Amino acid sequence: MRRAALLLLLLAGGCSPPAPAPGPATPPPSASPSPAIQPWTGTWATAVEDGGRPFGGHTLRQVVRASIGGDISRIRLTNEFGDRPLVVGAARLARPDGVAAIDPATDRAVTFGGATSVTVAPGGTATSDEVPFGVPAGSEVVISLFLPSPTGPSTRHGIAVRHNHVAAGDQTSAVRLASPKTESSWFYLAGLDVRSDAGAVVAFGASITDGLGSAFGANRRWPDLLSDRLRAAGHRAGVLNAGISGNRLLADGRGPSGVRRFERDVLRQPGVRWVIISDDPLNDLGAADPPSADRLITALRGLVSRAQGAGVRTICSTLTPYEGAGYWTRRGEAARAAINAFVRSPDSGCDAVLDQDAVTRDPARPLRYLPRHDSGDHLHPSADGFRAIAGAVDPSWFTVREGTPPAPGVSGGPASGQPGAVMRPAAGD
Repeated sequence: MRRAALLLLLLAGGCSPPAPAPGPATPPPSASPSPAIQPWTGTWATAVEDGGRPFGGHTLRQVVRASIGGDISRIRLTNEFGDRPLVVGAARLARPDGVAAIDPATDRAVTFGGATSVTVAPGGTATSDEVPFGVPAGSEVVISLFLPSPTGPSTRHGIAVRHNHVAAGDQTSAVRLASPKTESSWFYLAGLDVRSDAGAVVAFGASITDGLGSAFGANRRWPDLLSDRLRAAGHRAGVLNAGISGNRLLADGRGPSGVRRFERDVLRQPGVRWVIISDDPLNDLGAADPPSADRLITALRGLVSRAQGAGVRTICSTLTPYEGAGYWTRRGEAARAAINAFVRSPDSGCDAVLDQDAVTRDPARPLRYLPRHDSGDHLHPSADGFRAIAGAVDPSWFTVREGTPPAPGVSGGPASGQPGAVMRPAAGD
């Protein structure tokens, strides 16, 4: 009672009660660190050329196969060879559920700068906003585009080795297209990307890389098989196929020359860390007036230098045997031998060698494919041949330290004894 009365007197006189004894300080609440946004990495891509059919008032429903997974996606469109603006009235992503059909539970709208439509200038490209669309590694993805206006000749990848579909009107949201017609090309697509720090390897070449003659609709091109091998070995790397059937290293024709398209199809790919330079020179050797081996070797040196200068590790491929093919000549064979000797030599500057020649040739007749590796035209591999090429790739080439981009020309270590695989030592090793 006395203590309570004393406290009342103190308060009445304007005095404050004694402060409590100081205790340990309480730290202010710390802000939770926001997770780092992962970079974009290509999970699928293709190399485009001219010569596609026109569209107008059509929906294109096209299927691509992802090499790595991610929870956030975006698409890249191209009107590189268009002669007028390309209007895309709607675009959607979904998982497939049968022929020309989608799983509606996975269907997501795609926007461009917040808008559901986009106009792509002639020669231009467009990249969508990010889409909360999950892509499992190795899965197929349906990209539906509505083209409301006449397009003129389209930008395409001529040989998709699968069926895509076109139908009248805006059917981008339809579960199943009404009255679809089949197409065997991809149109206006450049790539599908996901948020991932995995990095990507670009397979750069001509018809052997493009998968001409591989099982239709089965994703059995050698870059597809390489993607499967890397996943099975626990390696996360996007595998992007930049092959164009009929493409040449030094001359335009089926697509721009390899030298001209290297920037677009390799160095500008999202997340690119590695490139495999493959079979373009074979088509140069088969030309009516083929360039010399020296010219082709100089061009290859230039690609290696450009890639490494951009921080992209370079894997060079030998050229597969082709005696018996329609355009084989002794002159071309001599040039192939010179190019292969250059690729295998330490002077090439390549970070590694994929010896496609060694793993596909017939030991008894080394200028020809082993019979089981020959598709029958003596130029393109069979199913066994595609498997042999993919099997010759050393998965350790695609090992990098977490979060560290590869430095130009730096070796990832010695080869693992993979047949057909050679790893160059880094300078000074």
